[in-house]
Amino acid sequence: MKSRQTRTWMSRLAVPMIAMTVVVSAQQTRQSPVFRATTDYVSTDVVVRDQTGKFVPDLKLDEFQVFEDGVPQKITNFVLTVGGRVLTELGPTTAVAPVSEGLILPPSRPPADTSGRIFIIFIDDLHLQALDTPRVRSVLQQIRDTVLHEGDLVGLVSTGYSSIAVDLNYDYNRVRFNESINKVMGSGMTPDEIIKAGQTAEGPAGVRHNAYVAFSTAYDLLAQAEKFNNRRKAFIYVSSGYDFNPFTDSRFKAEQERYSMPRDNSGSGDGSGVEASSSGNANYQNPFETNGLQFSEADLISQIAELTRTARRANVTFYTVDPRGLTTGMADINQSISSQEWQRFLTNSISSLMVLGEQTGGFCACNTNDFKRYLQRIDNEMSDYYVIGYTSNNPDPLKVRRRIEIKVTRPDLQKPIYKDEYMLPRSSRSKAPGGGR
Repeated sequence: MKSRQTRTWMSRLAVPMIAMTVVVSAQQTRQSPVFRATTDYVSTDVVVRDQTGKFVPDLKLDEFQVFEDGVPQKITNFVLTVGGRVLTELGPTTAVAPVSEGLILPPSRPPADTSGRIFIIFIDDLHLQALDTPRVRSVLQQIRDTVLHEGDLVGLVSTGYSSIAVDLNYDYNRVRFNESINKVMGSGMTPDEIIKAGQTAEGPAGVRHNAYVAFSTAYDLLAQAEKFNNRRKAFIYVSSGYDFNPFTDSRFKAEQERYSMPRDNSGSGDGSGVEASSSGNANYQNPFETNGLQFSEADLISQIAELTRTARRANVTFYTVDPRGLTTGMADINQSISSQEWQRFLTNSISSLMVLGEQTGGFCACNTNDFKRYLQRIDNEMSDYYVIGYTSNNPDPLKVRRRIEIKVTRPDLQKPIYKDEYMLPRSSRSKAPGGGR
């Protein structure tokens, strides 16, 4: 069951899909503007199952129909992967220009090796606490043993002081993966460090900076993953999530003690550590919940939304993993925060991970100690699928959000599973007159 907080996040996100761009240029003439549009390749993963839930591996290209905003599209790329192996790959043929006699050409460059499944293991150690390091290593070992197979392309990157940067490649005998596991060390801020940190206009010092470092690292990896076509790409995102304005009551109490701010002596305190005010005004509001910080959740939602849009454009699926496991409503005994604050922090951080997973076609292994069940599901989803690609001939070059519909003509099958929309990147929207609509 999703929490109310998660449903709120999901309702405020209108997140798109993979994507590839429409660039519109306007040429001013004396009569009227003339628009010219060019389109790029669009691809999506498709999973088709029969009525018993089994993957259907024998569908042909002519059994698929693709529509973008109701307009039929011509499928130019068709890839079938079963058990992690590519069995069928059809792509557009490229005409070869005749070679002039006497002209010496350099040897053609061999195509990039994209065989096998593609996994990017993203270790967000800036948001993993040092005390959770044994749990993180245990989860990574389970990912190694449950998800990865021989022949998979694997890359590992950390965001913090673990300094892990393993390029996407084959990892025979899991040598590089094991080395990375041994290097992992959580370096995230503890609740006590967040409460005692200096307070800025954007909240506790260091909180947003660490999140931006994590997001920028993810953007760099997505840019590299976008170069791989016709393969399903998994982004296993190991993190404990994000909250831009955590522990507001405890932070305000710490500020009162630090600067000898006046307190309410009327005994109207609610037990959270924050008094109403020196004048006993019951309508007094915590300044860490106002002064612009009330928009911190909206800022985080905006950051998450942009990251999911980028992942969809790169046709990358996020599988988020919270190594903290099954959490309770009570903070650790060494943390001086109320259970209400701790529960609110858990809800926000887990919600951010759930949105990252669900809005990119994946899911979140959150608030659970049974990681193996979720990891086996990742393995299954990465093993059997189709990839369908086309070049958009959308009649409206200024439309930002594009709806995709895929139909299978063979009867008695379940509805195909795929990403049903994508959005143009911001750069293309700014170039298109009216493109922001």
